[in-house]
Amino acid sequence: MQKVEMTRAATFHGRDVTVSYGERQIVHGVDVDLIPGAVTALIGPNGSGKTTLLRGMSRLTAAEGALALDGEELSSFSPRSFAKRLTILAQQRPTLSGLTVAEVVELGRHPHRSRFGRTDPGGAEAVQRAVALTGLEQLKHRPVSELSGGQLQRVWLAACLAQQTDVLLLDEPTTFLDLKHQMSLLDLIRELADLHGLTIGVVLHDLEQAADIADHVVLLDEGRVVAAGTPETVMTSELLSEVYGVPIHVAPMPGGGLAVRAQRAGRRGVHQEKRAEYASAAPAAA
Repeated sequence: MQKVEMTRAATFHGRDVTVSYGERQIVHGVDVDLIPGAVTALIGPNGSGKTTLLRGMSRLTAAEGALALDGEELSSFSPRSFAKRLTILAQQRPTLSGLTVAEVVELGRHPHRSRFGRTDPGGAEAVQRAVALTGLEQLKHRPVSELSGGQLQRVWLAACLAQQTDVLLLDEPTTFLDLKHQMSLLDLIRELADLHGLTIGVVLHDLEQAADIADHVVLLDEGRVVAAGTPETVMTSELLSEVYGVPIHVAPMPGGGLAVRAQRAGRRGVHQEKRAEYASAAPAAA
């Protein structure tokens, strides 16, 4: 992937962000920053408010507090102008039938089309580039109804890339993907930040994946920020064990990154004993 210079820096700031569903407050006065050319990972246990915060940042869910893109309040953007600056790969997306992969990816061009003439001079090139980046060239003429869950995930990511925004938000993007495509997608996310200067925020459940690709980590618990900073400063054994409620061991990996292992309390010794019993019984059974 060749380096593409940024046309503008896109810095996202959220201060004292609160998000509620009805009368129930889910996110409580959170501060969050996303900067150009960096990946910020939101981590935390189920129900910690990660997805809700991301939806508030993308205006999919109403949020209170100060949210700004390049110093301009999000409320000042029209839907069309906002869609040219920020896009989100959400967990819940519409079920489409009768469309090919390329046609779904082209849906990402909606903010760039003229209001009446429906012209989009850069559309074909943007769609082709998004298809290539996500490895969908061989599938672009296939109906999406024939795709696996993992393939469909890549199609929706391609639609986000075709939108050509400065800010890309991803909610659990490795869901439904096998290990090979998880690694490929994480590499792509890292390249989009490093080579294209995108501002990226991503919700991840896999802690090792977060440590591997993130420049900044925001650890949430019960709708509040517990810690924010580099993976090394936030993702410690003590802090993760406390927040997740299980023993978690964190150690540096050769060549960079962190190894994160959770242990089921009180069960490790039992499993080791059973493995030893099976191993000793195997020769007799043979």
